[in-house]
Amino acid sequence: MFKRKKKEPKIREPRFKAIRDAYSLTKNVKPWIGSVLALIFVVVLAAGIGIGFAVGHPYYFGFISLPLALLASLFIFSRVALNASFASVEGQMGAAASVLMAIRRGWTTTPAVQVNKNQDMVHRSVGRAGIVLTAEGTFATRQLLQSARKDAERFAPGVPIYEIWVGDGEGQVPLRKLQKHVGKFKKTLSAHQMREVRARLKAVGGMSLPMPKGPMPKNVRVPKR
Repeated sequence: MFKRKKKEPKIREPRFKAIRDAYSLTKNVKPWIGSVLALIFVVVLAAGIGIGFAVGHPYYFGFISLPLALLASLFIFSRVALNASFASVEGQMGAAASVLMAIRRGWTTTPAVQVNKNQDMVHRSVGRAGIVLTAEGTFATRQLLQSARKDAERFAPGVPIYEIWVGDGEGQVPLRKLQKHVGKFKKTLSAHQMREVRARLKAVGGMSLPMPKGPMPKNVRVPKR
């Protein structure tokens, strides 16, 4: 009898290292981030202590304001870091694929299922909503989208197909809003149907692309409808 091979334990990146890397990336894009975070911390803490003096309990309110000041700083940092991560990959080849592959829950992205000589490309994502074809590049991506749609319709007939063109022009979706836009599509497939679609589309694989450098936000929760 064959013995079942034990799964190797996943090596998780230390949380502190992830925060440190995110801060380094953010500081390169937003050099003022350190000063702003320190200012927010001091202002929130000072406001809490001030209220404490006003009501006659400065130590109590100061103690409560300490974690609130930390949370306020972390909240602002998370928002700025998210924007900085998008800015660091924007304009690079495969930027849209990098953002799509950062969506961990329920989506599988195959980069560059269609590419031309100008490095315009189309990426294919499969989830409970169906198939999403995301194009990045010049107007020539329209032909690539048509080819990608034909392949998807051939191997997964009847499955909803959505097309996205990444950019800042009219009718396009900005890179920083791509994850949220994908999350708005209505779920129409069961988990079993989604896995079947993924298996069928493996025959239409993509290319191996060098992903843009820099940490992308992981474990992004797609908004529920």
